[in-house]
Amino acid sequence: MAVLEYDGTRYDGWQKQGNTKNTIQERIEAVLEKWAKEPIEIAGSGRTDAGVHAKGQTMNFHIDETVCATPRAAMDYLNRYLPEDIRILAVREVPGRFHSRLSARRKTYAYYVETSDKKPVFSRKYAYGLGKKPDVERMRAAAAYLIGEHDFKSFCANRKMKKSTVRRLDTIEITGEGTVCTFLYKGNGFLYRMVRILTGTLLEVGLGNRKPEDMKEILEARSREAAGPAVPPEGLFLVGVEYDEE
Repeated sequence: MAVLEYDGTRYDGWQKQGNTKNTIQERIEAVLEKWAKEPIEIAGSGRTDAGVHAKGQTMNFHIDETVCATPRAAMDYLNRYLPEDIRILAVREVPGRFHSRLSARRKTYAYYVETSDKKPVFSRKYAYGLGKKPDVERMRAAAAYLIGEHDFKSFCANRKMKKSTVRRLDTIEITGEGTVCTFLYKGNGFLYRMVRILTGTLLEVGLGNRKPEDMKEILEARSREAAGPAVPPEGLFLVGVEYDEE
């Protein structure tokens, strides 16, 4: 298993696709294939969208020990040949049944909102420029309705989702320091664009366009139209993934 970070600005997301070669998964697999001289498929803990970043994505892959003798060798080789916006942080051996997505128990996402009238130059790619200051206490009151296990269908961008849309949110922490408002979400799983829609809806509460108690009605509606807009991808980071052995 490997833990990695990446700047998703110039990529079309994590997962390889039929209409583009510019995905993070394909960049990593190309390096591994060059090393092993055979195709190697990696499995990630989740499919971050185009423009979304990661501070603690996890992935797993199988490689012959005659090619890679130690986890450190894999880390060194990948970091030598991967582009500068993808970095391997750690590599370790795991049991053969381990799967980065299926074995995950909890994930943490962060979303950053810049509230000043213009985004700072050196962080402009990593925060949503809202340009106004939302009321943090109102958003915290709204977030309290979302904690626990609920059907989050209203916060899922995939309207044709056939699998269960029930997920558990353990915590939502909302802080405001300086001109940056940070949303930190921890839960057992997240639907397609769920974090971005949750944040967009909470911001509507913070700006006075919804009441905190509206969250209960939005959950009960089980309709995407009931929730607010999805905020842009650049402010979203996959912070980390937890597993049983941790």
